[in-house]
Parts: sequence; C-alpha cells; structure tokens
Amino acid sequence: MKLLRVGPIGAERPALLDQDGTLRDLSALVTDVDGTLLADGSALSRVRDASESGELPVLDAEGLRIGAPVGRIGKIVGIGLNYHGHAAEVGAQAPAEPILFLKAPDTVVGPDDTVLIPRGSVKTDWEAELGVVIGATARYLDSAAQGLAHVAGYVLANDVTERAFQNERGGTWDKGKNCETFTPLGPWLVTADEVPDPQALDVRLWVNGELRQDGHTSDQIFPVGEVVRYLSHFMTLHPGDVIVTGTPAGVAAGQPEPKPFLRAGAVVEVEIEGLGRQRQEFKSA
Repeated sequence: MKLLRVGPIGAERPALLDQDGTLRDLSALVTDVDGTLLADGSALSRVRDASESGELPVLDAEGLRIGAPVGRIGKIVGIGLNYHGHAAEVGAQAPAEPILFLKAPDTVVGPDDTVLIPRGSVKTDWEAELGVVIGATARYLDSAAQGLAHVAGYVLANDVTERAFQNERGGTWDKGKNCETFTPLGPWLVTADEVPDPQALDVRLWVNGELRQDGHTSDQIFPVGEVVRYLSHFMTLHPGDVIVTGTPAGVAAGQPEPKPFLRAGAVVEVEIEGLGRQRQEFKSA
C-alpha cells in the first residue's frame, strides 16, 4: 500500500493512493498514519481490505498539499557515509561500523514544501536517501533478517545538510543536520510488502534540472536489515521511528571547486523507484 497524509501543515489527514493512482480518504478508518497504525496489523488489514473493495471516498488531488507520510515521529536516526561511492568522493574510509546521528522530528516537512537555507549558510547540500519506517518495537535484535522484519515500510527522504555547520563549527554532525525544514519526507509510505528487496532501488537527485546523484542501494556499506539490527543494540526503535540510511555519491561536498552548494532559488528533485518523487524550492530563512 501507498499511505500518505494530505492537507495544510499541522492539519493533515490520512489517505491512500490506490492501485489505479486514485487518492482516497482514510479518515473514517484511522486517525493518522503514524506508529500506532503501523504497529496494528488488524488496522492495516482493514485499510487494505477497504482499498481493495473500492469503498474508500475519493479525494480531489487538485491543489491538495501532500504532507510528510508519517505523523508523530518519535525520532529520526541518520546513518553517515553508508555508500561506498559517497565515502570515496569525500575522501573517507568506509566505516567499520555504522556512523550514527540524530535529526529532530521538527525538521520534517512534506515532499514539495519549501526548504530554508539557514542564515549564514555557505554550504547547504543535498542528500537523496532511502528512509526506513519502523513498524514494531526493536531492541537487541539478533540478525539482519530480524531487522527487516521490524520494518513497516519505506519513504523517500532528502537529508539536507549544512556542511560548514556539520564539519567546521565543532562538536557533532547534529549542527548541520537539524536546521528547520531539513528533512523532506514522502510523498508516500510504501509498505514493506511492496519493496521485496530494499537493496535493489535506484536513487536519483536533480538540481535545477541537472542530474547530480544517480546511485543504487546495492552500494550501501550496511544494508537496511543490518542497520536496524545494529541500531537496536544502542537504542530502542519504536513504531513510527524513521531511519535515513545514507546517500550515494554526487553530493555538492564531493564535487571539484567551486563546489555547487545550494543557493536561494535552487530547485531540487529527488526520486527512488517505487517511492515517488519530491520537488523542493530552496529559499533564504
């Protein structure tokens, strides 16, 4: 299933994109697309049955804002340098263990919402990423297979990053990862049954119409199941938590000088096969 949330910021309602591409209202069945729904197999079955029966009301998509597809996110965990190509382009060795950082849930915006370049920024960068949404509480998992079994679905993400804040201002990466609007998600949450192999997905990103990232999740150093297993030994993952699993080669920081960091007026488009497409216009904060 393709689950999403539509409507004004702060007043989104749950919806579903059916097999024919028709947008349908889920408000009568569920209150939101969030951890509570994703952890409830019977509720998801009711949604699936209603979708297949064609009984869900049709929504007029014309002019309707698409919000982030997951509401009430508890935490967002980022995985750094998780593609061989990206590590190589920035001159880093492939990490022996996953590199972790946290993003605040209030950085999340919809897939087509405006993204703000922070005041004082000179190195705002893009990162197309596969996002993983947890569907069952994960703690001390034993295997990558168990990790995959705890995934509810997948989302498209842009892990926007300010590189000077990240690397040149002391402390942790979090300074460059948590500026407002820095985590566009969506358009859809695609349930895990529709993504049989998360290591078999094309990841692409364009800046002002120019293809900048053209990667594949098979290049990940730590695949999705292993990432979930690993994280579960350092923190408890709850339904609705999101993991952004790293970016392929092609970021601005990996390009020759002068590096093409984002400026106000830039348009970034992101796509992962099966997970939809985003479009963000960047403006000054």
